[in-house]
Amino acid sequence: MTNSAVPETSKYWVRSVARAADILEALADPAPGDGLSVTQVAQRCGISKSAAFGMLQTLRAYGFVSDDGEGMSRRYRLGMGLARLGDRARSQVSLRGVARPVLGRLTTETGMASRLAVPQDGHAVVVDQVEVDQRVRLDLRMGQRELPHCTGLGKALLSAVPQQEAAAVIARHGLPRRTARTITDADTFLSHLRDIERVGFALDDEEDAEGILCIGAPVRDDSGTCVGAISITGLKLGLPAWRYQELGGQVRDAAGRISGELGWLPPEEP
Repeated sequence: MTNSAVPETSKYWVRSVARAADILEALADPAPGDGLSVTQVAQRCGISKSAAFGMLQTLRAYGFVSDDGEGMSRRYRLGMGLARLGDRARSQVSLRGVARPVLGRLTTETGMASRLAVPQDGHAVVVDQVEVDQRVRLDLRMGQRELPHCTGLGKALLSAVPQQEAAAVIARHGLPRRTARTITDADTFLSHLRDIERVGFALDDEEDAEGILCIGAPVRDDSGTCVGAISITGLKLGLPAWRYQELGGQVRDAAGRISGELGWLPPEEP
């Protein structure tokens, strides 16, 4: 069992470290309250019982593994030392730092400007962006507050919160009409949010400004909380409808990569 992205043939491969990582991965599988015996750890990691026992005792000394019971009934579990490191890792992660290279690739792949926003009082506040090097430039200003009901970023953020919370945002800010395409009916908009949640991306098809297309997707942290959203923005210029789905998938996948870097694991499909 090996989960490292570094190939085992690499000159940087350290077998003992890899074995320790494999043991931690094995101990992460049992249901809460359960644990694994030395024999089970050895079998799952493909190592001898003596090697498994030595690794477990070393990890236990650092608080990365805990145990209870005696003799044949002794069981090993993940230790709280990992929780401490997890908290430290979380504090060291910068959403903007993680998102920046992904935004750069997204702009290169789509030919559209990309942005990162965080939620603030129901709005989406832009905190970073990657522009397209072209003569026609859109007015995408840093710190700009995006409306929650008619922009790709705003709708992406609202789609990731409970409907009751989204309804409260609508009640507080209303649904002002920006163009002829803006959704201004609350029930219709809430239904629209459910569709966004299902497909994983939000489409602003000239709803905030005529001639402008914007597609956004939510970003989640390790707890599953929506901590931001990313989007691409460009001129519509007769873009075919099938292209919307293609671009939406690219934005959704990019948001998923950022979320993964933040520790989020998508729920397994039934």
